[in-house]
Order: sequence, then C-alpha cells, then structure tokens
Amino acid sequence: MDSGRIKNVVFDIGNVVVRWAPMEIIRLSFGDSDDVERLAKSIFQSDTWLNLNKGLISESDAKLQFQQMLGLSELESDSLFYYVKQTQLLLYGSVELIQRLKSAGYSVFALTDNVHEIVSHLKATYSFWPLFEGAIVSAEVGLLKPQPEIYQTLLSQFDLKASDTVFIDDMPHNVQGAESVGMAGIQFSNAAQCENALKALGMHF
Repeated sequence: MDSGRIKNVVFDIGNVVVRWAPMEIIRLSFGDSDDVERLAKSIFQSDTWLNLNKGLISESDAKLQFQQMLGLSELESDSLFYYVKQTQLLLYGSVELIQRLKSAGYSVFALTDNVHEIVSHLKATYSFWPLFEGAIVSAEVGLLKPQPEIYQTLLSQFDLKASDTVFIDDMPHNVQGAESVGMAGIQFSNAAQCENALKALGMHF
C-alpha cells in the first residue's frame, strides 16, 4: 500500500466504538454460574442470532425462538435483550478519534455485523452515528463479515477505492476479510493503539 494514500477510514462498531461483552450480558441476565460460557455460545453463536444479524428475523422473533429453544421465560428473554443493549458503553477515546479524523479531512464510515434494534438503540442513545458519512449494517444487506461481498458492498455503495481505504475491527478474521478485497486493515485493541496504527499508514491528524 502506497503510504499516505488513505482517504477513507471504516470502523466496526462492537468492541471498537462501543463495548460488546457476551459473557457479561449472560451474567447480568441469568446470574453467575458454571454455565455462563455454554449459555453465551448457545445464544450468540446460534442460528437465531445469526439470522437476527442478517436481518432475516426481528428481535421479537428471536425472543420467541430462544424461549422455545432454550426454555427461557418471557422475563428472561426480555432481560437478555435489555442487557444486550444497555451494556454497549462507549469505549474510551474512539468517538474522539473519529472526530479528529473527520476534522483532518478523512472520510469516515461504519461496517458492522449488527441488529436493527441495536442500531436504533445506539442512534437514540449516543451522538456518534451521524459522524459516519455512510454505514453498512449486516441486517440491512443480509451479509456478514468476513464475507467478501459485505466489504464490496461498502466500496461500491459509497464509491470508495479499496486502496484508499482502511478497515478497523477487533476480530482478526474480519480484518483479513477487508485485506482480501484490497483494503488496509487494523486490528483494534484501544483508541491509542489504533491511532498509532493509522499514523503508521502515513495518515496525519
């Protein structure tokens, strides 16, 4: 990649801008027990959650399916989705990083595996979403990272050149997915580390 060529910065949302903590969600919803990890996998790695992320079902559908599949009560499923949203706290420094990139003239976008109802909650709760010049949400396009098509949808929908674009995600396979279509990639640990990695690409802000 030609140093200094980056014009567009694309952010994942979960564990890049806001916290995503499945184990904490389970503990808050059902209490701490030896089954926390198993229950987290049975919910967040299930076909129901996958279909929710792909926009094939609604949150209400998912609640009913979890009640049928896992024997959750209505109260437990309501509690689960309450904590799914309420635990998504802003990560320190990320919004400020987005603001500084925009102020320096870079175009900023979002690309997230996410659910309609969660995105609505984030838009209502925080002020960062309007900072993005555009966003690709898995539930709106029916695709998930690291499918090449979701990155290509981003590039084509917003008329971006892959070689001018860097993608930031906490998951290595999602970063690799972006790199496979010609984008630069950064695995996010925290805002300070991310800033250093962006500057190492020749960016100035």
